[in-house]
Amino acid sequence: TTWAFEPAKDTYDRRSLLDLRDLNEAIAGESGFVKLSADGESFVKGNGEPLRFWGVNINSNQLTDQQLRDQARFLAKRGVNLVRLHESLVPKTPESDFTDIDPQTRERIWRTVAAMKQAGIYVTISPYWAHAIKPQPHWPVPQNGNNLSGLLFFNPDLQTAYQAWWRALLEPVNPYTGIALKDDPAIAYLHLQNEDSLLFWTMQQLQGQDLNQLNQQYGQWLQQKYGSLVKAQGHWGKKATLPTDNLASGQVALYPIYELTKPINPDSDKGKRLADQTQFLTETMVKFNRQMVEFLREEVGTKQLINANNWRTASTPLLNDAERYSYTPTEIIGVNRYYNGGGHQGEKSGWAIINGDRFTNQSVLFDPLAFPLTLKQVNNHPMIVSESSWVPPLGYQSEGPLLISAYRSLLGIDGYDWFAMKEPQWRQPSSANGYLPSLGKWVINTPELLGNFPAAALLYRQGYVQSGQTIVQEQRSLTDLWNRQPALITEESGFDPNRDLQPEIRSKTGRQQINPLAFLVGPVKVRYDVARLQNQVGNLTPYLQTRQKQIRSVTGEMVWDYGRGLFSLDAPNVQAVTGFLRQAGPIQLTDVAIATGNTYATAIVVSLDGKAIKHSQKILVQVGTKARPTNWQQRSVTWQNKQGNEQRGLEVVNYGQAPWRIVKNAMTFTINNPTLTTATALDMNGMA
Repeated sequence: TTWAFEPAKDTYDRRSLLDLRDLNEAIAGESGFVKLSADGESFVKGNGEPLRFWGVNINSNQLTDQQLRDQARFLAKRGVNLVRLHESLVPKTPESDFTDIDPQTRERIWRTVAAMKQAGIYVTISPYWAHAIKPQPHWPVPQNGNNLSGLLFFNPDLQTAYQAWWRALLEPVNPYTGIALKDDPAIAYLHLQNEDSLLFWTMQQLQGQDLNQLNQQYGQWLQQKYGSLVKAQGHWGKKATLPTDNLASGQVALYPIYELTKPINPDSDKGKRLADQTQFLTETMVKFNRQMVEFLREEVGTKQLINANNWRTASTPLLNDAERYSYTPTEIIGVNRYYNGGGHQGEKSGWAIINGDRFTNQSVLFDPLAFPLTLKQVNNHPMIVSESSWVPPLGYQSEGPLLISAYRSLLGIDGYDWFAMKEPQWRQPSSANGYLPSLGKWVINTPELLGNFPAAALLYRQGYVQSGQTIVQEQRSLTDLWNRQPALITEESGFDPNRDLQPEIRSKTGRQQINPLAFLVGPVKVRYDVARLQNQVGNLTPYLQTRQKQIRSVTGEMVWDYGRGLFSLDAPNVQAVTGFLRQAGPIQLTDVAIATGNTYATAIVVSLDGKAIKHSQKILVQVGTKARPTNWQQRSVTWQNKQGNEQRGLEVVNYGQAPWRIVKNAMTFTINNPTLTTATALDMNGMA
């Protein structure tokens, strides 16, 4: 049975019994700019106190000042203390100069910063996404393509305009705060750009004069490395020539990106040339990121931390470490990574859900390697996931906030920004673009995502789950990166239907030395450009019971049973479970027993006064189940995917309409705490 999700508008009544606004500073940045901890691997406030971010991506387009203030207060109440603004500064009118910005975008950023700041919410700004920019005819770039992908790393005209856009955003005084963004400590960090790389499939879109320009720079780079192009060719050998090489004019061709995704003998002629190409492309990105840090710090005077990028490569096993290395001129390492239940195919599946769409509907609890936080972290840098979610039409979503909170704590992942929220307060099932008969796909202000924020945000921000000791420490030389040698351990990456030219093939090189489930035991870290230091690998045997399909955290507080689809967290101040609970039977944690008739659900019991559950005098019990639009209908189907493989899953028969209908919870909690005498059921605004 289900109930209709129709919450009253939150008016922030003082009688609300659940309001996490006090976790935030009175004003974001009140003690100074966000800084790095002593080891460089986490964030601290201006006064040196630890700072843990629970973030969301927001779209403030068309919101009034009052709506922005409402959105800020609504988010702060539910534990959010950071928002990411993913905007585009590029000029949008034909008469604009290439170095102009869109003034409406800047105005929107200014207003949003002012509103969030007053709710104690920090802001990060992401002002450039090559994939989404529509080039104007009078722009000097691209010269022969129809997309800006890759150009920012090497095209001087685009780099000049890009720096002008940053100046126009950061230097003027924000009229809503009285301070320029570059001087505003409420800005936590800056993203140089979103989802672009010279090591990704989009490299193949470069053509004509744009590609010639990169080939010319490759020739100059080779001359610097070897003294001449003839010597470079001699180093490679006669078998490593390409028909489009033109050494006389300084043009050296690049192999198609596909060639970088295949293992090859590094001592072969072709292997040597591919190593140089990998080094050149990576160092081109390193150079750009280093120059941008110098520009922002020394010329503009920014004081915020900087993240270079958040993307991946054409081959995670062979190229991902080179990509991450290219980010190291900046303080923060980032990635975008979603979980979508296995796949979603349809005419508009990149942004909408319509009748006839087909999807696989698997809880991540059965597929731990697809979990967005199975990440290799770079020593002395914070790690952030700047976009992520449990993406519809996936039906198993309530697990997401708990799993992210628990494993961020264990692994030391410092940022995670849910994607995305547009309107203030809740979003009922509605059109993806306002008029197409459909459901919005990239939404989080829904009952099973944002509705499960409070307890998850609280336990993460209060540090109720132990951080784990590093379980794998990898050391990688740059030579290994250029030769694309398999890493000691490799993370997974998902397929992006909007940009991938071919699907990501799950890494099965057969040469990984460490079970990748180690990512869920404790932190996995890597150090680049080091002498041949010895890799350090903890004993994984006590934590990986592969026969039983169980993963235990190095701290002993968490167990992930991927055979039964069950996760449990057992710490003094928080005890929780998520997954397929009914088939697991009664669940006994240290101080909490849970009996349920729900097939699938998430339950969190967390202290609200900082004391252990058995002694606490104020406890929050939060339950999530499943939600679908009213009249949602689906049916089981079998189909062939684009690769000709048979898939089994579901087809959307009717995507339904508002309101959400939520599966009722049927749970009994027994809490080992004799001082508790009353329990109060709360509505979605925290009111009794």
